[in-house]
Amino acid sequence: MRAVLLIVLGLAIGIVGTVFAMNALNQRNPFPRAVMDVMAHHSGALRNAVKGQRCEAAANSEHLQRLLSTSSDIVPAFPGVDQGFIDEANQLHTRLQAAVHAAPADCAALAAALKPVGETCQSCHQKYR
Repeated sequence: MRAVLLIVLGLAIGIVGTVFAMNALNQRNPFPRAVMDVMAHHSGALRNAVKGQRCEAAANSEHLQRLLSTSSDIVPAFPGVDQGFIDEANQLHTRLQAAVHAAPADCAALAAALKPVGETCQSCHQKYR
């Protein structure tokens, strides 16, 4: 009886310890994931606009501006990364600036502006994900 009680007590302590450890892991820095989630939202909205042939200049500009703004947060969101990652982030920022300055007003122009941006995202994700 005493052994069973000790086993149950040990399991309970183990479960409580596991819950505390999982909560600590979930509370780590959410900034990197948040930056990528915001980037995914805006790029996804632009891709969906192209697919649905609903490319309004104002909406395109808003999403591109948000992408450009958020791309400035990539390097600070991932402290301690190597120079290759920083170069990829800078290249993405440059390509987003070009897309914003192109001000795509129709779907063909938006698709052309998004192509180099998507290639940069894909390249970075293949190397560093």
